[in-house]
This record gives sequence, C-alpha cells and structure tokens, in this order.
Amino acid sequence: MTTHLALLRGINVSGHSMIKMEALIKNLESIGFQNVQTYIQSGNVFVDAEEENAAAIGFKIKQEIFKSFGHEVPVVVIGKKDLEACLENNPFLKDKEVDLKKLYVAFISTTLSSSSMNDLRISQFKPDEACIEGNKIFIKYAVGAGKTRFDQKYIEKKLSVIAIIRNWNTVTQLLKMYDER
Repeated sequence: MTTHLALLRGINVSGHSMIKMEALIKNLESIGFQNVQTYIQSGNVFVDAEEENAAAIGFKIKQEIFKSFGHEVPVVVIGKKDLEACLENNPFLKDKEVDLKKLYVAFISTTLSSSSMNDLRISQFKPDEACIEGNKIFIKYAVGAGKTRFDQKYIEKKLSVIAIIRNWNTVTQLLKMYDER
C-alpha cells in the first residue's frame, strides 16, 4: 500500500466548487482508496492505494470529483519525499529573519527544466522571489500572496503546467500528517 497526497485546486474557495470533506472521503473510499484523510477544507487529501503511480491516482481522483460533484478540479499528487524536500531545500529558510507567512510552495504537475526560471520572468515581480527545484517552485512574497501577480495562473500560463500553491504552514502540517500515518 502506498500513501499519496492529492492537492486539489480551487475547491471551497469563495463559495465556488463546494465539496464537503465528508462526502469527498466517502466517494474516494467507494472507488477503492483506503485510509482517506483530509486536511482543512481547501483540498489536501491523503489516500492509500495499491497503485504506486501518482499520475494515475490524480487522474482517478479528478474523474471521481467530476462524476460525483460536477467540478473540473486540477489535481497534483505528491509523496512524502516531495514535502521533505521542501524543508531541506527551501532556499528562503536560510534567512533566519524570513517571515514564514510569506513563504509558499507551488507544486507542479511535472519536473521543470533549467530554462523554466527564465520562462517565468520572475524579475518582473520584484521584490517577490522564486526558486525552482524539480517539481516545486519555492516562493517568497514581499507583501503577500493576495497582492501579487506571480500566482498559480501566471505560473500555469508561462510554463504550460498545472500548479497548486500551498502556504508554508500547510506544507509543514502536511508533512507532520504524513509522519503520523
């Protein structure tokens, strides 16, 4: 059995794509996932499955959400190692004075190339900062996530990927939950 973490984008935000977590858990259990657990209402779902392929898990979850709730929801599935890499490799954590409330991680649907940083043109968004590592973009917002144009839509448009962004507190809580499973 493999534990997967599915990150769903755009559910239960500002009254759009509403899905009750209890209903989501029941639906995912009904299609064979085990030990289904959610964290907050914004779409962080742990599932256990025989299937090891993250993309297959994401596709199955996406299909079930559309079938049962009628919402087209982007899904990125990550593993415990992805979350551990966030703690180990986030370059902004080297600054002891960093405001953790301004740190975010964009989880990307594919591994990014070395040219992806150029494609993002992050210099246009100074003083916001970003750094790419594999299938993650570490972000440090100067003011906050709500006051920047360097968001998930921009990342997706520039890189032709699915991007799901989580704040630093959520990332650390999800890793803690992985450890408790």
